[in-house]
Amino acid sequence: MALSLDLAGRVVLVTGGTRGIGRGITTAFLDAGATVVTCSRSEVEPVPGSSHRVCDVRDAEAVTAMVEAVVAEHGRLDVLVNNAGGAPATDAATASPRFHDKILALNLSAPLVLAQAANRVMQEQESGGAIVNISSISAHRPAPTIAAYGAAKAGLDSLTRSLAMEWGPRVRVNAIDVGLCRTEQTDDHYGDDARVAAIESTIPLGRMATPIEVGHVAVFLASPLASYVSGARVTCDGGGEPPVFLHL
Repeated sequence: MALSLDLAGRVVLVTGGTRGIGRGITTAFLDAGATVVTCSRSEVEPVPGSSHRVCDVRDAEAVTAMVEAVVAEHGRLDVLVNNAGGAPATDAATASPRFHDKILALNLSAPLVLAQAANRVMQEQESGGAIVNISSISAHRPAPTIAAYGAAKAGLDSLTRSLAMEWGPRVRVNAIDVGLCRTEQTDDHYGDDARVAAIESTIPLGRMATPIEVGHVAVFLASPLASYVSGARVTCDGGGEPPVFLHL
């Protein structure tokens, strides 16, 4: 069997796929020849070559309607990339229950609802489908100032393994635990160029990831090259974070 990353004819839905890591994922799938639909809460300029739909992924009815609309337009749905997520830094001791509810809804509940909607379609397709959840290294290390986010991503990794077991063999489900990545928000998160360079010097590969590199991992997991990969958590962090004692 010829193995290829040519995804021509595949229909891919990328949530939050117009900026940051999501834009890199969208671009990678477009480069592989896929038909890509992105979504976000507001109308934005689509990534060239893709189409865009407005959808609040925390709204279950809106999610169902969006997936149905994608299938009505393109006839199928082969890949879902649950990328939409994030959280502002806050003190866990004083954050309100409403704040935590919103973080959990966006980073855990919404991916589950989207996965359910995609699975209903994929189970009926002869070729099945693939779901890729964009998680974080914060799921498996302390996450001060983003505690609820880290907990939600840990839940997403657990959800990935459970859904892979429930929905196989027709649907494969995997997660990518993303580390530090350069996006348009890098300066806001990490500071000026000197501070970013200092942070990058601690990464074994010597730099943060680029969004397209995360996209390449997502394309691999959605492709025939990963046909026997399901329930996996792929770490994309440039080699990890050195123990503090090595710097003391």
